[in-house]
Amino acid sequence: MDSEPFFSGLYVPLVTPFTDDRRLDADALARLADEALAAGAAGLVALGTTAEAATLTEEERRTVVRVCAAACRGHGAPLIVGVGTGDTAAAIASLRTLAAAGDAAAALVPAPPYIRPGEAGTLAHFTALAEHGGLPLIVYDIPYRTGQALSADTLAALGRLPGIVGVKHATGAIDAVTVELLDRAPHGFAVLGGDDAVISPLVAAGAHGGIVASANLRTADYAELIALWRRGAAAPARALGAELARLSAALFAEPNPTIVKGVLHAQGRIPSPAVRLPLLAASAESVRRAAPLAAGRSAAPPVPDRERHGVAAPV
Repeated sequence: MDSEPFFSGLYVPLVTPFTDDRRLDADALARLADEALAAGAAGLVALGTTAEAATLTEEERRTVVRVCAAACRGHGAPLIVGVGTGDTAAAIASLRTLAAAGDAAAALVPAPPYIRPGEAGTLAHFTALAEHGGLPLIVYDIPYRTGQALSADTLAALGRLPGIVGVKHATGAIDAVTVELLDRAPHGFAVLGGDDAVISPLVAAGAHGGIVASANLRTADYAELIALWRRGAAAPARALGAELARLSAALFAEPNPTIVKGVLHAQGRIPSPAVRLPLLAASAESVRRAAPLAAGRSAAPPVPDRERHGVAAPV
């Protein structure tokens, strides 16, 4: 791939903290945002799937964006905001409103969910958004949620559109399309991993970073994982990646972000593990299993200082 794009490194798609009676807790969100950026995240994602965006009111959505934008301004970091709808005209309107507010550096937009317009229709959809939405776009390629797979040719065509600056690659596998995407990514186009369990091998293969829900926990370690692979420090990156993959598996044992919220609550970082229907709170057993993995790197072997500072070990 060509030169480093603007959107690289770790982006944390923040949960939306609720009180026990399921009201938005903006103060807790502000603390999470500041903690993630202070721990080494390159930026934040607001109103993603992990934020339970579909269950938020319009007023709550504005509050979430405002709080996350304030944290990003304070740290000099970019904010990505999720915009998802199967209606092209409605998506353009949402993008224009977001652009006018001036809080977002880019919008994260999935292929039109459920409708399955085909690859030609998907390309036309994103062309219209790029031309009329007023914001840089990151394509969210997640076919197991949208029902629409995108080929390497379509992804390459999207990458050539002015205004489309990257892709969140969350296809559930590292396959031939992934390899071709990494090889054909245009100049300045970011390939960001979106499947937590395989973020380590995807960055090892050449991705620029990731949007990682599990990084609501152990943010610094996920940021270090990406930095290690980008510096070529393969041995410590493999060890850390294997450990964080175990954490991700534990956090996704029930629907996201239920266990993440359960662990954050157990750590005293949010006031409640509450989620909104149709999600149900994670079981106590799942939270109990994930909590030790989220606590630190005690299970990982010590990494020599020379490897921590980017001296590549033999592969």
